[in-house]
Amino acid sequence: MQMNSRKRPDNARVNKDAMDRRDMLRTAGAVAVAATAFPMQWVSAGEKKKQKVLYFSRSAGFEHGAVKVIDGRPSISDRILTELGKRHGFEVICTKDGRVFDGDLDQYDAIAFYTSGDLTKPNKAQTPPMSPEGKKRFLRAIAEGKGFVGLHAATDSFRTEGPQYENQTEVDPYITMLGGEFIVHGAQQEATIRAASRRFPGVKQFGRVQKLEEEWYALKNFGKDLHVILIEDNEGMEGECYQRPPFPMTWARMHDKGRVFYTSFGHRDDIWTNPDVQGIIAGGLAWAMGNVKVNVRPNIDKVTPKASLLKY
Repeated sequence: MQMNSRKRPDNARVNKDAMDRRDMLRTAGAVAVAATAFPMQWVSAGEKKKQKVLYFSRSAGFEHGAVKVIDGRPSISDRILTELGKRHGFEVICTKDGRVFDGDLDQYDAIAFYTSGDLTKPNKAQTPPMSPEGKKRFLRAIAEGKGFVGLHAATDSFRTEGPQYENQTEVDPYITMLGGEFIVHGAQQEATIRAASRRFPGVKQFGRVQKLEEEWYALKNFGKDLHVILIEDNEGMEGECYQRPPFPMTWARMHDKGRVFYTSFGHRDDIWTNPDVQGIIAGGLAWAMGNVKVNVRPNIDKVTPKASLLKY
């Protein structure tokens, strides 16, 4: 929720504080619901060292409300991920400082991105960018076995040059690692999301089919080795970018030794507080950190055979 920075009357401040308290209670309540369905195989702090997740939410392009820090208050995505960590024995370090990738990455069990644009470039907020060497170190860490979780706009980072509605044969190494790339999105609307991998943690709770309102991404440049978890079924959706066959919106893949998970969920606040969506994100974290074993054999050609057809 965006706040006007100008001075408010006392009664407006009281109303704002009350709204903030209700929002925090609603968020905490939703996290508590999601906690009951968290994968039982999660390794607790008592069984080995406390695990640590680096959550990087720098925007070099459009900054989503879900990652905005307003009046010093952590973003909703910061709060949800941090609360999940508290409940399940892992620590979440939230930052927008790209210099972190020049430091000690070995301390993190997984790295999560909700980012946009070329993260090695300056931005309006003047948050320090990744260095080119930091980007190489990050990608090398994933290839060598560190987990990665991409959320929503993570596919809108390090975009490929060339025609928008064409798949490219050569993409940025980051897109290769992630397994897909953002094209565009239309108006927020309800879409049908279908489960393709019922054994992936969080999917049983999510169910076989859900209709949810969200800012839905149209995606391209899919990796051929994707294990599709959730499918975006575009039937009945409004907007030219959705007039195409169903395609992956949540997936997992192996990047050399690293476990990579992505979901396009994450624009709306009510998506972040949705316990079923939290279960999907929590399942992705659990798998990325090696706490659950799931067969992520490529299935993209089977469950979304026309995913790379960008228009009917």
